Amino acid sequence: MRKKMLKVRGELSIEDIMAKSLSIEEKLFELEEFKTADKLLFFVSFKNEVRTESMIKESLKLGKKVVVPITNLEEKKLELSELKDYDLELGRSGYGILEPKKEFFRSVDISEVDLVVMPGLAFDKEGNRLGYGGGYYDRLLSDNLKVKRVAICFDLQIIGKVVVDGYDVKVDKIVTEREVVNCI
Repeated sequence: MRKKMLKVRGELSIEDIMAKSLSIEEKLFELEEFKTADKLLFFVSFKNEVRTESMIKESLKLGKKVVVPITNLEEKKLELSELKDYDLELGRSGYGILEPKKEFFRSVDISEVDLVVMPGLAFDKEGNRLGYGGGYYDRLLSDNLKVKRVAICFDLQIIGKVVVDGYDVKVDKIVTEREVVNCI
């Protein structure tokens, strides 16, 4: 399923990705969970994911605190850092993903976050999520299941059923370019 979803998403043109991402941003920013959140955890988009650069920059302009993940490969976990300037503070990691440079690391605990905006490869309407296989978000969120979780993805990433394990953490809502799915 991961390979299939990567292939399907990989066939989107850059124009489609940008247009759909803008529509997703508009829907996300209308959510009550977004409006009331002070501190947001955003993933920094990579390859053909929903583009988050504009969302992050706009959130900062709105006075929200933005937190982004740093992948700790040795410990197989996500570390969180507050981001204040998208253009200045990010650099490419070994995987080519934008992460805060060491000099801009500002540690944040997941318990301080009001809303997590999550990536994924596939989702079903019950809130089950197929990630990239590392379990990073599941481990991060298993310690704080009270934090609100919203996935952003393209409509083509919604499938009939995602097969899950006991440790997989569900999302509360899914925002696509077409709809907002309430999963609770």
